[in-house]
Amino acid sequence: MGVEPQPLDPKWVKTLQGVTTATLTTVLLKKGLRNVWMRGAKAMRADTPRIVGRAFTLRFVPAREDLATPASWGSPISTRAAIEAMPAGCVAVVDAMGVTDAGIFGDILCARMQKRGVGALVTDGVVRDIEGVSKTNLPVWSQGTASPASVASLTFVAWQEPIGCGGVAVMPNDVVVLDADGAVLIPADLLEAVCEAAVEQERLEGWIMTQVDAGVPLPGLYPPNAETTARYEAWAKTVR
Repeated sequence: MGVEPQPLDPKWVKTLQGVTTATLTTVLLKKGLRNVWMRGAKAMRADTPRIVGRAFTLRFVPAREDLATPASWGSPISTRAAIEAMPAGCVAVVDAMGVTDAGIFGDILCARMQKRGVGALVTDGVVRDIEGVSKTNLPVWSQGTASPASVASLTFVAWQEPIGCGGVAVMPNDVVVLDADGAVLIPADLLEAVCEAAVEQERLEGWIMTQVDAGVPLPGLYPPNAETTARYEAWAKTVR
């Protein structure tokens, strides 16, 4: 169903694993993109390492009694079928419309995703069976937990189609970066440019921190004025 999943070059994964989502939002802001942080998606475990992967999208709509039934779990269009289509390393991004009174996935589905090598689950909704989900070791970013099954409030309708998650437009195969600050989307067509700019931004901010540690006042340092920029460029030439 929908768009064919695409692999992500390991060099971009390695690059982005060294870039915070905070830095990425700054880089994307400079490129004119303000709405890239998925609201409500919080890491279930604070010690989860930074994760990078292509978005594999799933979409729910409001529950309708003739469609949202336990029998629908065996349908060809189901969360179960979608999970079997997920490639290793992808980030499952789920549009649950911000619904927080029904869990989109529980421990069994998360365990299967972990077995398939899925990198992480991100949703603006919630999960269920939280103790079991934690034991699967599948990294999860969500709004929390709820006991009821998804069909109590939602109907699953599609995967690998454009969705909205946490107020952000997500296209299949966009790139998602996850850390303790949340989930940030990089449009697929901007990946290379964002990676290059992000590495430079991290280098600049790292140098600025050394200046803060040395007691340099913030005005003219952050953001850097012409004099500070010249000092930074001179330093950067020695490390690039």
